[in-house]
Amino acid sequence: MSGTLFVVATPLGNLGDLSARAAEVLRTVSVVAAEDTRHTRGLLSHLGAAPTLLSFHAYSQDRRLEGLLAMLRDGRDVALVTDAGTPGVSDPGAELVAAARGEDIAVVPIPGPSAVAAALSASGLPADRYLFLGFLPRKGRERARLLGRAAAEEWSVVMFEAPGRLVPLLQDLGELAGQERRVVVARELTKLHEELRAGTIAALTDYYSGIAPRGEVTVVLEGTGAPAEPADRTDEAVEQATAMLAEGLTRREVARRITESLGIPRNDAYRLVMGLP
Repeated sequence: MSGTLFVVATPLGNLGDLSARAAEVLRTVSVVAAEDTRHTRGLLSHLGAAPTLLSFHAYSQDRRLEGLLAMLRDGRDVALVTDAGTPGVSDPGAELVAAARGEDIAVVPIPGPSAVAAALSASGLPADRYLFLGFLPRKGRERARLLGRAAAEEWSVVMFEAPGRLVPLLQDLGELAGQERRVVVARELTKLHEELRAGTIAALTDYYSGIAPRGEVTVVLEGTGAPAEPADRTDEAVEQATAMLAEGLTRREVARRITESLGIPRNDAYRLVMGLP
């Protein structure tokens, strides 16, 4: 029989947040796959655990993934951990989980700390529904698209950010969402210098412009409270359709592609394409 892949949530900072179940798993598995072995070695030492410790991160080569799968096939239990919080959230853990599931290997979650849940619970902002965007790109069209999505979202939006880029993020959000939109910055959650600061985007931009933030940062942005108006993508559709017609594609095929690429209803896309010269 194959082994079991345990997806183990570990403390954000305070070791007291590690569950008894998570501690038992880490003491009994034969292998721990960690985002940063140096960080995880300290946790294992604290628990008196001595499994084989292997690195598994965003830059791991395919052979490391295959090696872990081979261990699971051979019947060895593997615990997947990240530096802090729940694996698979803004880290490469999902790749190993998906591969294990693809081979019918048992995957067992060991729930626990999560920066997303912790920040939302203490934000005072609605959390019955929310949008999680993780780390935004530093620049480019994808950053602009996600910032626009965050500003227009009806629900609370949760983002991760590096401390040195917090102020630029707040500045960008202020331009798109308005300076009076409420926001919460949760910094160093569960650690000695934990800080949760709430206020308007303008107020927190001013504060962190004068006091440089340190440590891991989670940002919770207030939602608009109303559904976002659908974007008018007519000009973009006309531009794409014109180019495809010039390439010799049929109007039916162009309408199909426009529907897939821009999310325009099929009938609307067909009428648009048929109306072009």
